[in-house]
Amino acid sequence: MSAILSEIDPASLQAKSLRPVWLRVGWLFDGEQVVRDAHLVYDDLAIRHAGAASPPATAIRSGQDEPDLHLPGSTILPGLIESHAHLFLEGGEKRPDVRARQFTRTDSELLADAERRLPRILRLGVTAIRDAGDRNGVGLALQRRYRMHSPTTVPYLDSPGAAIHHRGRYGAFMGRAVEDDGSLDRAIAARVGDGAHRIKLLATGIINFEKGAVTAKPQMPAEELLRAVSLARAHGRQTFAHCSGADGVDNCLAAGVDSIEHGFFVNEEQLARMRDRDIAWVPTFAPVQFQLDHAAALGWDTRVQEQLRRILDAHARSLAHAARIGVRIVAGSDAGSQGVPHGHGFLRELELMESAGLSAVQVLHAATGAPAARLQFAEDFGVLRRAAKARFLITPASVLQSVSHLRVAAIVVFDGTAHAGGDNPAEPGL
Repeated sequence: MSAILSEIDPASLQAKSLRPVWLRVGWLFDGEQVVRDAHLVYDDLAIRHAGAASPPATAIRSGQDEPDLHLPGSTILPGLIESHAHLFLEGGEKRPDVRARQFTRTDSELLADAERRLPRILRLGVTAIRDAGDRNGVGLALQRRYRMHSPTTVPYLDSPGAAIHHRGRYGAFMGRAVEDDGSLDRAIAARVGDGAHRIKLLATGIINFEKGAVTAKPQMPAEELLRAVSLARAHGRQTFAHCSGADGVDNCLAAGVDSIEHGFFVNEEQLARMRDRDIAWVPTFAPVQFQLDHAAALGWDTRVQEQLRRILDAHARSLAHAARIGVRIVAGSDAGSQGVPHGHGFLRELELMESAGLSAVQVLHAATGAPAARLQFAEDFGVLRRAAKARFLITPASVLQSVSHLRVAAIVVFDGTAHAGGDNPAEPGL
């Protein structure tokens, strides 16, 4: 039956193990490539078939000879993966004084706030989140609840627990110092004992916007990072490193971390080494872009605004070069940072990546197939292939031409359960 997506009741897309759903669509992006006039068959457990060929009889219901729905004007793509977010913080709150009060809330209050965010994030098409750490146990609690209950109304989530930093250096708001655990060995063992899915390392400080550079020396030398990577791998854990500045990037490359987060001021030689070592890069434009877009309200004078513009322009050139030479680029917005709301901030991050010179398909790959292949999630998603989780978006918008069209409400399918997408960005809480 040929149909228009806007006229479809999401309930008609619900699937069960004994009642798979067969869709035919105009375009299918499988996380790697685009397929024209494609078929997708799924149930509540997994995808049974995806591709240009008609599905085999074993994938569909007995006696079925045509799709349940034919949507020639629609596109199917994997659910989006937000690979850098701090779920314990409300990023949409722009006022510094109000934002500061978040850090005085109790752990249980922060957890309750984060739980309320999750269904809204899912309805925006984000079906998986790699949390980037908090000292309050929020990410770990959300991870436990997800794994215990396997809900279909919130995204998949994993967490590193408290990030690892050094006492007196950047990161106390989201981490715990090595010195508090007694040694690096004990710090990593403690995170694993807490249930961390991966290990977050704070290799450097942050950008000094007034100076237009990372002015503090890296807080973790290469030898310490190498030790951390070795210890994490001995526990079967990946590492991801907060890092900006050429010296810090050098240290992270020498250590072989699994991904570099932010990576401002990275140079072309370092990007080539990143590619050769298959170290993923999560560039996180959105927090710095917010500083420029709201410079007057934040008190930045014209000199600092020029610094911000220079930093972002150089970052865009680095991203375009990284794409040309084959660096594995992964999308993450640093949601929870000031002015970067969860969900909406991630869509903004994707638009900024496209503005930097990546094609829409390259950006979508960075938000689906690339993290699925590199970040060792506990479940198989981010791609549309047989046996992967049935987590995908159906949209009438031309997202393969521009990721800005991801803002058009889509139907979000998560393990066979369909949700009407969309969210009001003016509603607080994200």
